Amino acid sequence: MGLRTSKRDLADRVREWLVQEDREPTPDAVGAALESLGVVAEPGVLAQIIQQLGEELLGAGALQSLIDESAVTDVLVNGTGSVWIDRGSGLQRQEITVGDEPAVRRLAQRLAAQAGRRLDDAQPFVDARLPDGTRLHAALAPVASPGTLICLRSPARRDFDLDKLQDAGTITPNGVWWLKALMAARLSFLVIGGTGSGKTTILRCLLEQVPQSERILVVEESAELRPAHNHCVALEGRPRNAEGAGGINLSDLMRQAMRMRPDRIVVGEVRGPEVVQLLAAMNTGHEGCAGTIHANSPAALPARLEALAVAAGLNRAAVHSQLAAGLEAVLHVERANTGERRLSSLGVVVPGERASKIVPLITFSADRPILHIPRHPIATRMFAVSQEIR
Repeated sequence: MGLRTSKRDLADRVREWLVQEDREPTPDAVGAALESLGVVAEPGVLAQIIQQLGEELLGAGALQSLIDESAVTDVLVNGTGSVWIDRGSGLQRQEITVGDEPAVRRLAQRLAAQAGRRLDDAQPFVDARLPDGTRLHAALAPVASPGTLICLRSPARRDFDLDKLQDAGTITPNGVWWLKALMAARLSFLVIGGTGSGKTTILRCLLEQVPQSERILVVEESAELRPAHNHCVALEGRPRNAEGAGGINLSDLMRQAMRMRPDRIVVGEVRGPEVVQLLAAMNTGHEGCAGTIHANSPAALPARLEALAVAAGLNRAAVHSQLAAGLEAVLHVERANTGERRLSSLGVVVPGERASKIVPLITFSADRPILHIPRHPIATRMFAVSQEIR
């Protein structure tokens, strides 16, 4: 008869044995661990330990039930202090604990390992995609405070298309009509908005409007778009390894993409020097280029693009020249405090004396869209195409 011990101590000792033996927490493996350790546990306690270790050593642990919930888009762990989720209407605190700081750290490291990434004191940050498509960002203490931070963003679970976005109130009926015209006219455009505003969802739905005879080439840091299209292929970036080698950035992928006979080139999210290649593609005969970018408003977009492009080596005058000549439309998506998302406007680029600016072409409202510049060439082009596809 072995020595009886507390459930917590027993779980810690069994966990250590399983890790050393590289075994999963199955009933047989836990039984072997107990026999090897010479300890005894009551049947009820044993079942609880098996469940606890299963949560700790497999999947996302205690967070898995939250991730599996279809309405949840984000799960945030703030050290040992709190767990928050977003069901689309703002953050809500959950009555759930992940464990002490070592447990939170182990969870972050296990999730990183599932994505094939390293997470330790020498590499205290990770930004990766899990096998199920969940986006992971984690930061270890003491760099992170009040402890290890874990951010999980679930992939889109609803099979949206433009009609369903209309039903959800994101796009007005007339807005759907104009968006279809935008795609049919092969305009180059960017979808802008804040975090969680639905930029990627709208871009994915728009790409599904591309004729099946056209080849879409998507460039992304982490695969998220994946539109339902028969000829959509993708190039995905890769971070540097622990030795600082092996990284593939989006600028490299953009250069490759332009040699792969694309009909449309799409950057999932513009956030760095790849903006130079995207502007170049828009100005060298690649119609219908697209992407998303974080920007607070259409008016702020030129400055945002300028900052990224100048940092990549393009001079200011060249940035605004290429912007005015290549970018044809800007879609602005807003997210209200209630969590509701909506397409608010479609803007166009207007050259200025010192810098380009974005002015509204169409403002979308519940009643009807307001066309601000009826005789603008882009409006004329979209209207002509819209008559053909009506």
